[in-house]
Amino acid sequence: SNGNICRSPIAEAVFRKMATDAGVVDKWVIDSGATTDWNTGSSPDARGLACLRTHGIETKHRARQVTKEDFMSFDYILCMDESNLSDLKKKANSVKNSKAKIELLGSYDPEKQLIIKDPYYGHEEDFENVYEQCVRCCKVFLENNS
Repeated sequence: SNGNICRSPIAEAVFRKMATDAGVVDKWVIDSGATTDWNTGSSPDARGLACLRTHGIETKHRARQVTKEDFMSFDYILCMDESNLSDLKKKANSVKNSKAKIELLGSYDPEKQLIIKDPYYGHEEDFENVYEQCVRCCKVFLENNS
């Protein structure tokens, strides 16, 4: 997501836990990245960490920017909203061996909430909503790819 401190580290941590619980974590390289370099090296938002902790999930993620290599090495780059999607597609176009499928994570939501809204200016419950959306989407994504 934009700065890789709110939504994307939650999605990354949720997916890692799910893949671990399913016994398939070794088959995946799981990471998250930013479309900007605002927060490079920062820990995730404290409210996001607190939300994950409530659900028994820890993360050691540090914000990083999406690189050209990511488009060549990852099979999927899943993003949070339309502006992420257009930024990533623009970047992918400048990488000639890009193989990553760039999709909205929300496209996997059985409840059809396509956009995962940035909770940065919101409250605890907005982080909880992001968490719940990520759980629903990651579950379907994992089922489709196992």
